[in-house]
Amino acid sequence: MISRRTLLGAGAATAAAVAVGITGMEADAAGITTTATTSSNGKSGKAAPGAGTAKTLVLYDTTNEYGWLGEVYVTQVANLASHFGSWTAAPVAKYAAGDLNAYTAVIYVGSTYDEPLPAAFLTDVMATVKPVIWVYDNIWQLAAKDGFAAKFGFASGSFDFADVEEVEYKGRRLTRSSDNNSGIMNLPISDTARVTTLATAIRADGSTFPWAVKSGNLTYIGEIPFSYVTHDDRYLAFADLLFDALATGTTAERHRALIRLEDVGPDADPAELKAIADYLAAEKVPFSVAVYPRYRDPKNKQDYTLASKPKVVAALKYMQSKGGTLIMHGYTHQYGSVANPYDGVSANDFEFYTAHVDANDSVIYDGPVKEDSVTWATARMVASGAVFLATGLGAPKIFEFPHYAASPADYQAVNSLFGKRYDRGLYFPGVLTGGKYDYARQFGQFFPYTVRDVYGSVVVPENIGNVEPEAFNNHPVRLPADLIASARRNLVVRDGVASCFYHPYLGTALLRELVSGIKGLGYTFVAADTMLNG
Repeated sequence: MISRRTLLGAGAATAAAVAVGITGMEADAAGITTTATTSSNGKSGKAAPGAGTAKTLVLYDTTNEYGWLGEVYVTQVANLASHFGSWTAAPVAKYAAGDLNAYTAVIYVGSTYDEPLPAAFLTDVMATVKPVIWVYDNIWQLAAKDGFAAKFGFASGSFDFADVEEVEYKGRRLTRSSDNNSGIMNLPISDTARVTTLATAIRADGSTFPWAVKSGNLTYIGEIPFSYVTHDDRYLAFADLLFDALATGTTAERHRALIRLEDVGPDADPAELKAIADYLAAEKVPFSVAVYPRYRDPKNKQDYTLASKPKVVAALKYMQSKGGTLIMHGYTHQYGSVANPYDGVSANDFEFYTAHVDANDSVIYDGPVKEDSVTWATARMVASGAVFLATGLGAPKIFEFPHYAASPADYQAVNSLFGKRYDRGLYFPGVLTGGKYDYARQFGQFFPYTVRDVYGSVVVPENIGNVEPEAFNNHPVRLPADLIASARRNLVVRDGVASCFYHPYLGTALLRELVSGIKGLGYTFVAADTMLNG
């Protein structure tokens, strides 16, 4: 059957806090803040657990009608930078002489063509010996500085608009969407002894040109790596290149895998759960179980919790005994008595965000639910936790949003109650800058390693998706071989993960193929809580 449960690839309180609620929460979304702090120098964020000592200055463009894209891109850079240490994000227009001296590295994301860059910024970049990563536009302004070509061995080039659907990095071919019509900067390299080509763009005719280069302390990326991103994308090359500029010391190769059993509710089949637990335990594979404790089907007048399903509770406890970690996957995994977007049934619909299916059979995000606030979201999480405790399952320490969708208010509630998520994030212009949230321009991001995102929570990554035997809502079929291929490409990240999820109703045959294939690539399966240490 077509599973609507995989819509988007899916979604620390003490036990007492989850059971009885949290005091002192904001009454509504208007008071939302991230744990990033604002100063005259920009917005700052804390490091992920286990991060190094990097202090990264991330600068972005803000001018013209597309200036909002600067925040979209810098949010994603800041999220990744948290893996290595703290960060500060600010408009490049506000840069003043000497600002980079307080940081260990600088990343500039050029998203506006001919953004007026401060002379002080260009002068400091030319003078510094600290690592600098320059992404895409306006490299010509730096290249116009006296001595640039002599120092770095290349000059500003021109945009190459050839059809490029692959980028080669570390001997592996990463994908680039055929829908991406943006050009890639093709740099003329005058000193090949000084300039190292880190990654190459491959044209349709097989010819190549540099996609990323490094000379001295300067790394240049020829395009924005955050557009049209897939599991197998050249985004992975950017995520790995950050190690060279931001990591403390040399990073050893390490490749961990995670698996999460998805959408387990009171309607689950206990026999299926036990069979999967037995298989994973036999393979010495730790696993997580994403549980929503209340099942609702308003149309058919069904509404019950785990408390009325002792066999399911027993199966969940059995899974815990076999190495399973239960995480909270919302409360009902649906919203009210409406189709959101399908039928109002638990595990099919969104819980913390609204959506509909359009005439092209695509799921369209509409915005927060009408009751949305920190208080409303907190109440649902507290009610969910009370069921876990009442049935003897213990209080989950990690949260996953149903279908990976929520508002900033909901993310704030999770950060206050749990401080930890296991999902992909949904972000909005306005979150980083403190402006009005632009729900029409939401964007998602997955991570190949642990981060602390701009909402303040530590995020356990999920990055290669799930097995889905049938296409739906313009999402293609994904079989174990597809996930294994994604895991293979993710090996380019020197200390990265291959993290996936799986629906128990699919049985064990596809799961066996998936687990054995990922193991065969050299990955070691670990428990989700181990990722909380970096």
